[in-house]
Amino acid sequence: MLKRAFLKFGAATFGAALWPTLAIAQKHVFGNPVTVVLPLQAGSASDVAVRYVTAALSTAMDTNFVVENVLGAGGIVGLDRMARAKPDGQTLAALNNSILTILPHLQPQNVKVNTLTEFEPIAGLANIPTFFAVPSSSAINNIQDLVQLARKEPDRIHYASGGIGSPQHLAAEMFSAYAKVKLTHVPYRGASQATLAVASGEVQVMPMALSLAKPFLADKRVRLIGYCGTERHPQYPDIPTLIEQGVKDYDYSSWIALFAPKGISVAALAELRKQTQSVVNDPAIQQKMSNAGLDPWPKSPEQLSKIMQHDFVKWQTIIKDANIKGG
Repeated sequence: MLKRAFLKFGAATFGAALWPTLAIAQKHVFGNPVTVVLPLQAGSASDVAVRYVTAALSTAMDTNFVVENVLGAGGIVGLDRMARAKPDGQTLAALNNSILTILPHLQPQNVKVNTLTEFEPIAGLANIPTFFAVPSSSAINNIQDLVQLARKEPDRIHYASGGIGSPQHLAAEMFSAYAKVKLTHVPYRGASQATLAVASGEVQVMPMALSLAKPFLADKRVRLIGYCGTERHPQYPDIPTLIEQGVKDYDYSSWIALFAPKGISVAALAELRKQTQSVVNDPAIQQKMSNAGLDPWPKSPEQLSKIMQHDFVKWQTIIKDANIKGG
């Protein structure tokens, strides 16, 4: 009886002693570096948010997270790069709602992957406040001025964007459809170049991320004339929304989130989710984002999946009803 009790005690002790070893063995060990594919331009609003988060992750996980800006075809080149990545935890992607929920409807012939099922959501990073902006010297003082001028001289108003399928492209085309006006699209290689085009007066208007606008607001080279959300932005409460200025039902927003390839190990995905959630909920990181003109957006994987599905259906309807073209 004593022997049996000893064996039971010994087994329990051995199991307890072994458990930490098993836990350590099951934890995914990441190689160095981890590449984060970002199909958007360096210096863009999304790029700023992603670099804040990856810098913090590098410290938290003692692994170098390297952002790789993969440009081309409105994000499709970067999307394909991610789709081909091995699911070993060494390649992740930061993707925005334009790439995931808009491009599949805008350029269905070019998007070769199911953006709702091919990637594992890790965490939401940032929401990107967007304003309609004009050069400071412009005679356009508000959205109604823009609408009236576009109706009076339909070929005169040119808007800048970071390319076909970019957030600026979609925000402007949505505006054209809802306000029933014609604007001429001038695509640039990225949002940073498009912003410079507005600041220099090369084009008349742009739906501009606040993070890109801030330096040019400081030196008074651009002006904000309308906010794209449904309620005024807390940092600029004097700027009315487009809805307030007569563009019925207009509501545009852009977000950026972190994803892993489908098939990644349970341990690697769990570790990435845990560490990223910790970073995006860190008050210091959130303050950095706010200072840069970004709204912190710490969405869980479950929340992110629901938002993607909602946005996918929403943009499918908008693109069809507004007859927005991908070319």
